[in-house]
Amino acid sequence: MKLTVYLAGEIHTDWRDRITQGAADLPVTFTGPVTDHAASDDCGVAILGAEDQKFWHDHKGAKLNAIRTRKALADADIVVVRFGEKYKQWNAAFDAGYAAALGKSLIVMHQDEHQHALKEVDAAALAVVQTPEQVVQILRYTLTGEMP
Repeated sequence: MKLTVYLAGEIHTDWRDRITQGAADLPVTFTGPVTDHAASDDCGVAILGAEDQKFWHDHKGAKLNAIRTRKALADADIVVVRFGEKYKQWNAAFDAGYAAALGKSLIVMHQDEHQHALKEVDAAALAVVQTPEQVVQILRYTLTGEMP
């Protein structure tokens, strides 16, 4: 068995690297959004032309990013969504909902302080974890049946 895992959510910490490094020996392909914040924000105007109003600037970027996100979510076997401590990741919540609507296996990662705010997202998940290492253990168990 081989898995494709989409890593959605906050872009300010090393959680993606910890998962990909921890699962380096597993048959897993990782995908995700563009994590260069400036590129993600400005791709629409860079490709489609400048906008005078910030709304339309952001609108163009969001639509271009959605092309990548929709394809990657559709192709994923498992979607991991990380909610960080510092920022509210509305895009992460949207990705979690979209993945749930597609019937994807969903793993949600956040700290205890966000438990109440994310209770509906957590309810849609097959696992709720706090660390990237727990995600790696889930992937290992899914693929090999190996316990930590």
